[in-house]
Amino acid sequence: MTAATRAQTRASHGAAERSGDEARTYAAYHRPWWFRTFISAEFLIIALLVLVWIIATTSVDNFSGPLTVRYLLMDIAPLMMIALPMTLVIITGQIDLSVASTMGLSTVVVGILHVQMGLSIPLSGLLAILVGVLCGVFNGFLVAYVKLPSLAVTIGTLALYRGIAVGLLGTTALTDFDQGWSDLATSSIGESRIPAIMIPVVILILIFAVLLHFTPFGRGLYDIGHNEQAARFSGVNVARSQMTTFILTGAVSAAAGIFYTLRFGNSRGDNATGLELEVIAAVLLGGVLIFGGRGAIHGVLAGALLIGVLSSALRLEGVTVNVINIIIGLLLVISVLTPTLVAGAQRLRERLSGPAAGQDSAPPTSEPPESPDSPAQQNSTPHKTAPHHESAPADSASTPTATP
Repeated sequence: MTAATRAQTRASHGAAERSGDEARTYAAYHRPWWFRTFISAEFLIIALLVLVWIIATTSVDNFSGPLTVRYLLMDIAPLMMIALPMTLVIITGQIDLSVASTMGLSTVVVGILHVQMGLSIPLSGLLAILVGVLCGVFNGFLVAYVKLPSLAVTIGTLALYRGIAVGLLGTTALTDFDQGWSDLATSSIGESRIPAIMIPVVILILIFAVLLHFTPFGRGLYDIGHNEQAARFSGVNVARSQMTTFILTGAVSAAAGIFYTLRFGNSRGDNATGLELEVIAAVLLGGVLIFGGRGAIHGVLAGALLIGVLSSALRLEGVTVNVINIIIGLLLVISVLTPTLVAGAQRLRERLSGPAAGQDSAPPTSEPPESPDSPAQQNSTPHKTAPHHESAPADSASTPTATP
């Protein structure tokens, strides 16, 4: 190979690399960062939360008082806690409907161990969390390893765990809890109106945010949600990841049940009934796709706060709990329908713009066939171009400018 040939080869390779870099585009990053950050489902919910907060502050009596913020945060603390692991479950394309039943079972376990058996609150709480972990293991095993649909599995365990909780206590309510622990559960941080329960809630938020957004485990959950087979082929342990998300959901649900028991000072089998609706609504309102593969922690927190603000404002206006549940149910339906409608509108727009785009790109591709007798067309035939390309290096090598 002559020097001219090597130079020509290097030049052609360089041009190919440059053209490759120019053509390398990623659909998720083809817009500027500010567009990707602020024009998103998560920031839409944050903006809606701010709007609802302003309307409630200006139009609902006593909403802007310090006690409202205190009780608002205490009400939504279990919701925010359970929504964090539920986000991981839904991002993988699964769902856990048994979280409220696990929470109710946890309150019963704490009540029996502390009130009837005399164990301390820390030991009772630890055993209750262990029961929640076992609930998560059972759900995760059936979903991840037996490959049963999570919807059917957790509907069954919803009834199973609730039935066990009600069966253990019946209609009895255990109320003789240690007053010091109850006061701690309802205490505030210093002289502020912020409840102390927000400290473990913030710690959980940081843990799950790091776990989801800054670890290979979290990236694997997104991969599973996008395509389970592709995630498996790329090295993600799908079954173990799904199992872990269900265990986290069971453990955090049990922890939320301990707080619920100490806050209200009672242990009943029907505690937290229906909470799974609010948890799933908060997660989906926060921008998590019900089919998996998309979602973020800050959007879920905004969704939980939005449900809490709406519920608090409506209660202050004298709206009944049944009406509030109807509104939350409508929000849940809207949050599921919206991504589907947006995707359908995008497909319709692409279908309508497809012929126009094809017409725009038609001239360059159809130009050569329109002039079959032209010299360019004749030179493009194999029996004429082959000798030309074979003689080109020899001709260029004979020129003095080709030497390095």
